[in-house]
Amino acid sequence: MPSNASEPLITAPGSTTRTAPDRFPLAGTVSSALKIVIVGGFGVGKTTMVGSVSEMRPLSTEEIMTQAGAEVDDLRGTRDKRTTTAAFDFGRITIDSTRVLYLFGAPGQKRFWFLWGQLFIGSLGAIVLVDTARMEDSWYAIDRLEHHGTPFVVAVNRFGPGPDLERVRAALDLSNDVPLLECDARRRESSRDVLVTLVHHLASRERGGFAPKDSM
Repeated sequence: MPSNASEPLITAPGSTTRTAPDRFPLAGTVSSALKIVIVGGFGVGKTTMVGSVSEMRPLSTEEIMTQAGAEVDDLRGTRDKRTTTAAFDFGRITIDSTRVLYLFGAPGQKRFWFLWGQLFIGSLGAIVLVDTARMEDSWYAIDRLEHHGTPFVVAVNRFGPGPDLERVRAALDLSNDVPLLECDARRRESSRDVLVTLVHHLASRERGGFAPKDSM
């Protein structure tokens, strides 16, 4: 974790995973805030990704799942999940002394999809997290992003053996210009690399706009 708000959080490979402090004030020199949304199916790791990479202790709306929720949520393949995001997760990453990324993790259950429209407003781009055991849970997220014209990358959060990336691309019907990569949402370095891939993807789509710096 950077020692002050002017140090970049997204650093070169080799940095270590650290626990976000309770208080990490925003630098007074910040003049540009950029919004990224993390979407995907229920239990795919969105809350985990926000928590692993945020420089501050993330805002989380995780709640204990009840028996009433079990009647409307599809819990198959969720690996004994006992909590759920009831609104959204929020984290922050300092890029440099003038720019920050705000991360919003969207809830995965169908009953919370009505919140997605608000989360997409003003977003620079998105990350779609995929569990290869439940790839169909990602179809809605990809459809919504394509409908809104929001640039995105797809990250396979590996929980165990599964199809390779070529088969994942075919199963999700992704065009070749959509970046697809492996990740471990529990690891700061891996989550950071997904964000860097998204930033490069955005920069390649709009030259002369927001472009990553060498420190990323």
